[in-house]
Order: sequence, then C-alpha cells, then structure tokens
Amino acid sequence: MSVWVDLQGQESVVTQLRRAAQSGSPTHAWLLTGPPGSGRSNAALAFAAALVCEQTELNARGCGVCKACHTTLGGTNADVTFIATEKTTITIEEARQLVRKAHDSPSSARWRVIIVGDADRMAERTTNVLLKAIEEPPPRTIWILCAPSPADVLVTIRSRCRTLTLRLPPVEDVAALLVRRDGIEPALALTAARAAQSHIGIARRLAQDTGARKRRDTTVRLPLNLRDVTSAVMAAAALLALAQDEASSSNEERDAGEKATLLRNLGAPETGTLPPPMRAQVRALEEDQKRRAKRSVTDHLDRALTDLLSFYRDVLVLQLNARGGNGVEHASVELVNETLRAELNEFARGSRAETTLVRMDAINAVRNRLTTTNVAPLLALEAMAVSLL
Repeated sequence: MSVWVDLQGQESVVTQLRRAAQSGSPTHAWLLTGPPGSGRSNAALAFAAALVCEQTELNARGCGVCKACHTTLGGTNADVTFIATEKTTITIEEARQLVRKAHDSPSSARWRVIIVGDADRMAERTTNVLLKAIEEPPPRTIWILCAPSPADVLVTIRSRCRTLTLRLPPVEDVAALLVRRDGIEPALALTAARAAQSHIGIARRLAQDTGARKRRDTTVRLPLNLRDVTSAVMAAAALLALAQDEASSSNEERDAGEKATLLRNLGAPETGTLPPPMRAQVRALEEDQKRRAKRSVTDHLDRALTDLLSFYRDVLVLQLNARGGNGVEHASVELVNETLRAELNEFARGSRAETTLVRMDAINAVRNRLTTTNVAPLLALEAMAVSLL
C-alpha cells in the first residue's frame, strides 16, 4: 500500500509529487495550498515519506511498507521535521530552530525534509528568518510549506517555492476513505462526509463521535429558534458554549496525558510539593496548554460558524431552485443538511434569497473578526445573531 493511498481526489497533485520524489533532483522548496480539510499536511507527509523511502527503484519510492515510510507517516523519522502550531502563531525561535535543523545532514535518508504545516501562521518577521534558508538551502534539504492559499504566504517566500493546489475531495471519496481506513458504516460515513462538507478530519470526528454529531445538529438548528433579540442573545451564548464544549472534549484528556508524561519524565514524587525546577516546567506546560486551548476554542467556533453557514447555504439553494428561471438548473445541487429538508423548505419560504445572502455575509464577517482581531467572542456572536433576525 503506497503512501499516497489516503489522498482522495488529488490525482493531479499526487502525480506531480510522485514524479518529483522519483527524480534525482526534486525542487528544493514546495508550497502546498488548499482549503481546510483538503489534506495539505497529509500530502506533505506522503511526499516526505516518498523522498526518504528506502526503496532503490525510482518508481517504487513511497512504497508505504518500509521503515522510513512508516516512521515518516507516524511522525518519528529522524530526517523529517514537522511543525504545526497549536497556538496563535509560530514563534521566531521555532523558526530559528528549523533553520538550524535544515543545515544538519540527513542521518540515513537521501534528503532532510522540513515541513511547516501552518506557514500562514507566521508573522512577517518570523517568515523572514526562513527566507535565506529557503532561498539558498543546503544541498540535501527540502522544504515543504502548507497554507490555505498562496496569498497567505509572503511573496518573497512563495516566489522561491513550487506551488501545488489541492482541492476538497468529492463527498463520495471522503465517505469511501472513512469506510476503508476507519471501518465506518457506509451510510454513516456518507452522512458525516456531507455534513463536514468534504473536510476529511471533521468527517472522521463526526462519524466516530456521537457527541460531536449532536453539537453540530444543535448549531445547524440555531436559526430555527431566532425570533427576537432575547432569543438571539441566548443563541449566541449557546453557540459559544458549544464551541467551548467541543474544544474541551478534544483537549482535556490530552492535557492530562501531557502533564502525567512530563511528571513521569522528570521523576516527580507521587505525593508532596514539587521542587522549584519541576514546578517551573509544569507551569510552562500549563501556559502552552492555555494558549492551545484559546486557539482551539477559536478554531471550533469557526467550524461551528461554518456549520451555521451551511444552513443558510441550503436555504439559498432551495430559494434559487424555487425561483428558477435564467436557464439555471438548481435541482441537482445537494443539500448539506438533507435531514433538515422539511425545516429548510419552510424557512426558505419565509424569506428572500437576497436576505439569505446578507445573513451569510454577516456570518462570514464575524468569522473574519474572530480570527484576525481580539474582539470578545460573545459580543461578536451576539451582534451576528441579532443581524440574523
């Protein structure tokens, strides 16, 4: 089984990456772009695995069975470095560490591969730290940067990279992947893939987590309960609480595990007060976890707003289909929330397509504010919910 098998619906990108891995002199810097859920990081890891694969036959590289392929995909290969921040940004010190690592010779593979999974989460000053290393890399080092779009990376960086763009795979391909890789029942896999709008990671979570499905259903039904300012304010609070619950369910067990591992590695006593040096390390871990939790809430809130947006998207499809005319056929457009068709139809009849577009703009505006400013989430959500009335 090759390393490319999980890259559903990305045949063009896979062809180019496979050809590069099989060449003797691949491009030294790559920029993989695509919307969230398109598989940018998976593509980067698959490419890295093919580059360091132990197979000597060129057309066999990326075999998926050798030790180098397994350790790369598992995140433990010594010649492949992957960084993706769970905080707001990649720090300048982390960038400097990558530059130092890039100058190390490969320990056993043909190449040393540096993957920056969140290249869009670097400040300009941080990105400039990487510029020299990407512009004039060591002879055996290959950089792979991942970002939503080329515009999210400084022009000085992207001009030195070969850019490939991934797309969201079809719903059916995502469902097939869930069935084959995760053993999900086909009907549930298809429902989850459609609800996730082809975001592979979200689809997997929805398919495997009943609580996640219930929280999404509550979010999508929110517009059905908007009647006045009071209900809008309550809906905003509920939306924030749902995002916090989703983030908490993702982080609590992980945080506890990280703390337990740190204490065990430090040789901490099972009872009593920790020595000052140990307390300092525990505090540093807890601060990192707090920053991660803050980003996690923002990310889950953005996802909740995307789910909310899918409600109005479906309403718009129904409204345009009912309007007809202009030679445009809308009946073939599937609904994201097919199980709510009856409620969506009733909602669609109660408003105009122009109003729906305004509401969608309001949701996108608050998504942008939450990710680019320090606005208080609850206030932003309350203003949005009132505008949806």
